[in-house]
Amino acid sequence: MKNINLTALLFFLVISNINAQQEKGITGYNNWLDSWTDFQPNKQNYEEPTQILTGNISQNTTLTKRNTYLLLGDVYVTDSTTLTIEAGTVILGDYKTKGSLTISNGSKIIAEGKSTDPIIFTSSKSDKKPGDWGGLFILGDAPINTFGKVASLNYGLNPSSTENISYGGDNSNDNSGTLKYVRIEYAGKTTKDFGNISGLTLAGIGLQTNVNNVMVSYCQGNSFNVLGGDVELIQTVSYRSNENDYEFNYGAQCHIINSLAIRSPYISSPDGSRCMSIKSYDIKEKADTSKKETYVNAENLTLVNVSKDLKSDINVGLVQEAIYIGQDVKFTINKSVISGFKPAVIFDENIEINSKNLQKIKFTRLYFNNCKGNIYRKDYSNNDDLESWYGSRAFDNVYSKGPDSETFIDSNNSRFPDFRLRINKIIASNDLYDDDDD
Repeated sequence: MKNINLTALLFFLVISNINAQQEKGITGYNNWLDSWTDFQPNKQNYEEPTQILTGNISQNTTLTKRNTYLLLGDVYVTDSTTLTIEAGTVILGDYKTKGSLTISNGSKIIAEGKSTDPIIFTSSKSDKKPGDWGGLFILGDAPINTFGKVASLNYGLNPSSTENISYGGDNSNDNSGTLKYVRIEYAGKTTKDFGNISGLTLAGIGLQTNVNNVMVSYCQGNSFNVLGGDVELIQTVSYRSNENDYEFNYGAQCHIINSLAIRSPYISSPDGSRCMSIKSYDIKEKADTSKKETYVNAENLTLVNVSKDLKSDINVGLVQEAIYIGQDVKFTINKSVISGFKPAVIFDENIEINSKNLQKIKFTRLYFNNCKGNIYRKDYSNNDDLESWYGSRAFDNVYSKGPDSETFIDSNNSRFPDFRLRINKIIASNDLYDDDDD
């Protein structure tokens, strides 16, 4: 690192970390994964559809648990309408028409499941596969950093009006509704020109929108795709995504707290297969630099890659980095676990390693486990400057090579043994390695 003086910053970090709690990874006084999550969703059988949803929903509508619903084609909630979904309701995405659901800007979704009775979006097929249907889109009028205030989704959707797929505006407090105790399974249809759809796309949604206890599993695209806006993700789960677990772009302002991503090295995409991708733009010239760059603050995350033979999978190139950091972003991650990647983190090759940029990208109190390399810059063979910087005692990061069973919460913490046991059973499950992996 060339002549950069960061003594003052290091001193501040040392002082702030002296009395810090040491719990790392997902945590909780109760096992918040119990009851509502499902890590083997293909074993579930649901009733045949009793109601069909198609076209535009332009009047306030409630979906009830006593019915099973079929999303036929691209369905839009429009005209400032509220779609309410009762706890326990099952919505099937039609396989033949690759059904999807879009909550258009100005409308709301109120999907409040219960821990014992979650709301389920899944495939209409009995033998479910990733990409069987589209996904769920929620659009709001919170700021984005592209030129102009408004953008449109480019995912091959076919709305009756472009207003139905427009997002962005000036309202950071946008309220697009609530997702609570919701599962989204086997989404991510492949489009000819736009790649794979994400399981859950949050585009320009604001602070008054609630997203917590949401699980996206077996998605052919990204699990969570946050495009601009200002949002909190709390106690979310991404499981066996083909692309990125959590993607942030277009000036997204996001706090992601107490959340989990479990990857398999045998499921990957050339478009990216990381736990987190943090970017401010796809093409720099199309970004408005007068607007906010993407900012992600992560607390108590567990990002884990589950392998039959990690060393071998790394050697043959099946394992990628856990986190990709693009240019012109601010990213902080604290009290988290990153286990089983090569390396743990990749900086974009165009990020200059200097005091200004390193103050924007912080890794503190992390547990790096079984990673071949920790924090690198893409296409650079010598990353000693970054490894030395983030390896400083000021950041209080820990480097280890041990079983994943020891990584989820600090080993000295005995308050949550049942919680650790639940995670360890998921990691150890032979169902992580089904025939589709080979």
